[in-house]
Amino acid sequence: MPSFSIYTLGCKLNQLESEALADAFHREGFELLPWGTGGAYGRDCGANRASFAGLLVINTCTVTSMAEQKARRMIRKSLRENPGACLIVTGCYAQLEKAAIEGLDDGSAGNKGNPFPPQPLAPRRLFVVPGDAKSALLELPRFLHDAARADGTIPAGPESEAGDLRSLIEAWVRSREAGGAGDEAGAFRFVPGDFSSHSRGFLKIQDGCDRHCSYCRVTLARGPSVSLSAEKALTGLRGLEEQGYGEAVLTGVNIGQYHDQEGRDLGGLLDYLLAGSNNIRIRLSSLEPDGLNGSLIRALAHPRLRPHFHLSIQSGSPLILGRMGRPYGPDEVEKAAALLRNIKTDPFLACDIITGFPGETTAEFEKTYELCRKIGFAWIHAFPYSRRPGTAAWSFKDPVSEREAAERVAALLRLAKQGRREYISRWIGKEVEAIVEGGDEKNALRVQATSENYLKLLIDVTPPPPSSPPGTVPAPGTLLRCRIRGLPGGEAGQAAGRFDAAAEIAD
Repeated sequence: MPSFSIYTLGCKLNQLESEALADAFHREGFELLPWGTGGAYGRDCGANRASFAGLLVINTCTVTSMAEQKARRMIRKSLRENPGACLIVTGCYAQLEKAAIEGLDDGSAGNKGNPFPPQPLAPRRLFVVPGDAKSALLELPRFLHDAARADGTIPAGPESEAGDLRSLIEAWVRSREAGGAGDEAGAFRFVPGDFSSHSRGFLKIQDGCDRHCSYCRVTLARGPSVSLSAEKALTGLRGLEEQGYGEAVLTGVNIGQYHDQEGRDLGGLLDYLLAGSNNIRIRLSSLEPDGLNGSLIRALAHPRLRPHFHLSIQSGSPLILGRMGRPYGPDEVEKAAALLRNIKTDPFLACDIITGFPGETTAEFEKTYELCRKIGFAWIHAFPYSRRPGTAAWSFKDPVSEREAAERVAALLRLAKQGRREYISRWIGKEVEAIVEGGDEKNALRVQATSENYLKLLIDVTPPPPSSPPGTVPAPGTLLRCRIRGLPGGEAGQAAGRFDAAAEIAD
């Protein structure tokens, strides 16, 4: 069976869906290779042909024009450098711009840069599966497996005989197009059997969004909000717990809009999950400032809910929030931060901010900066506004220059770094629970971990945890109780950019 590689752009939801696709291929005998392994599949491979990916998958994002530009560059590069491979493009960008993406494959990618006369156009190797049919890709590995030759192999080159990989994928795509778009239930078929790239499990509980913010294209790609039933969510969480994961991240496009058929909101779902599971910790992907109702606040106070919260704020200016279509103001943002700090001891608070939105004057940006400074976020994810076709803001006047937007992002980034340093300093000498991510390449007696409050730690495991034999290093996914010593120093100082703090096993 040909090997495959997956390249993912965008959010944690896309990452989860790529993990599920990888698991589906792996279960049918395909080998997952790191993206870009070995160079160009089909070009001077020789005896090493098996080390190259014959099937490439790019899972795209449409949240910014930069994400789309990156996807186009990767598509062109993949076609050019892998003339013997087939490429499948899916995701939100594929949902909205299927025809434009298909136009990137004119059959001449293998001839570009060729000093000799152009060769005949090669068969098309690019296949676009729109985002609303992405879950159908989970069926492709079985289809290819069933169509394999008697010896279990598929000729991988697009120029090989009938029945090759390209022809099989083309036949599968046509059958899917004849069947129409995917259904609502398909959004929750992405349940990886093994999260090969993570020590934490991810559980998709929601998809789509009912808000129509003037800048957002994701709603157009993902559609209205849909929610996984609480029963199925609990089954998924128990499955992660049985596999040994110490932590699960609940994710979706807007999990604050969770609402199942039994009337449970996000708070009700958390109560249900906590009551039906044993020890697994739960982390939330992101929250809206106006979504912190009573049931959710009570659920977030549970000890198994991680003290790490990400608020989607976007601006601190009432004027800009109104133009964005956000149904709250700065006062509600401050109230949300205060509520979260009231139920958890000094939680890690992060936020999203968009700078350079049409009409954002210097004075309006200063309101955003002052709100962030006043709240004291431990991190700020700041992005320049990206004008997106199909959104209401596409036609807005009073644009802000790219240079000015970039300078505002830089100012917020400086504030974010200051907030992170101050947050870390408050935790020096305190104990936290952390989940092991992996070993340390430079020292076998240290492990990398993520704390409950989302700090990246370098932990000295000498002496080892009480439950571990001497000389052993905790495996990825292990929960540890540790004490934060301070900023990484000595040998670890070289990696200070990758770690927030050094820690040791607590007594």
